[in-house]
Amino acid sequence: MRRRAVGKALVLGIALAFTLGPGGGERAAGATPQKAAKKRAAKGHKRRGHVFLERHVVATRGGLPNVQALGALVIDETGREIYARNPDKERPIASISKLAAALTIADKGLELDGLSTIEKTDLDVARGGARSRLLDGMTLSNRDLLHAALMGSDNRAIPALGRAVKLSPSQLTAAMNAKARALGLKNTRFFEPTGLSANNVSTPRETIKMLRALMDHPMLGPITQRVEYDAHPVGKAPIKYVNTDHAASRGNIQVLAGKTGYNDVARYCLVVATKIDGRLYFMSFLSNEGKLTRFGDVARVADWLLVHKPKGQVVASVAAAKASTGSLPETVPIPALPATAPDPAAAPPAATTPAPAATAPAPAAPVATAPPVGVAAPEPARGAGAPEPAAPAAP
Repeated sequence: MRRRAVGKALVLGIALAFTLGPGGGERAAGATPQKAAKKRAAKGHKRRGHVFLERHVVATRGGLPNVQALGALVIDETGREIYARNPDKERPIASISKLAAALTIADKGLELDGLSTIEKTDLDVARGGARSRLLDGMTLSNRDLLHAALMGSDNRAIPALGRAVKLSPSQLTAAMNAKARALGLKNTRFFEPTGLSANNVSTPRETIKMLRALMDHPMLGPITQRVEYDAHPVGKAPIKYVNTDHAASRGNIQVLAGKTGYNDVARYCLVVATKIDGRLYFMSFLSNEGKLTRFGDVARVADWLLVHKPKGQVVASVAAAKASTGSLPETVPIPALPATAPDPAAAPPAATTPAPAATAPAPAAPVATAPPVGVAAPEPARGAGAPEPAAPAAP
């Protein structure tokens, strides 16, 4: 009798164990392996977060390109404003800071073929930024590190390059601020050298000046023009870098140079030099929602320019300057904007074709007297558009 009871209990225990399986109470509560897998995937997705890519909008608004950046400026090669929205308002610029870092390091006599090794201090300076492929202990040429910083926006490359010219991160930051003053950038300040800090600020107008200074630099200019580059760490496999500004290129847009930026406060930023329909334009877009929206802003401006392009425009002074010096003029006057943007409902901005420049302008008619072609509407509320959760700083 007792043996029979023990046998029944054993059979019941085995049956119960088989029914519940390794999931135990979870399966007894009605969960299936498929549901459990979905639940785990959902948790992983929640941890990684969703990156908002692009705000899809109409191409024009009020007769002007429908630029989404809260701070923007587009100028042609003479300095004439094509589009402006808060062009002199300070905003965080994220990795656009690396333009000033590279200029400062180059001024200190960087030896391109010298070797630098990534150290733990470089990892500390870059902590909180995008994933780096420059690993602790890796040795590369300074030439490779410059490409990693300017094309791949690698944060670890900046302190390593600073060390190559005997500057600590704090000393490099101080030198960057001195460089900004030397360039006449009154609204540009740096708190650290990589762009991870929201205290690194500038304006659309001054980021364009930084980019132009980099383009004119004999060492740095060619780097910004590359689309791809292979770095060769000592004893390691090559690292391929694709320029982060390359996404702005398309059929009617040739990107000549540029720099992207991102952190949680600055949002997505871009300063870029382009050639559109044979003409040179500089564009800066700060504080954009959506990783690709900044490149959409470039496309919307380009399409507007092609529709409203000046016919037979020849700027004699710029052509002469290029022929004699081989570089673009840096001191062309830029027309001033009103302190506040006009109400588009009361006085819509003109979207007409700019008048052709005279081939022999009189000295009494400086460019600064010409009105800007486009002045944008007032800045919208920050809450407009699709929200984006906080993410780690990226290029």
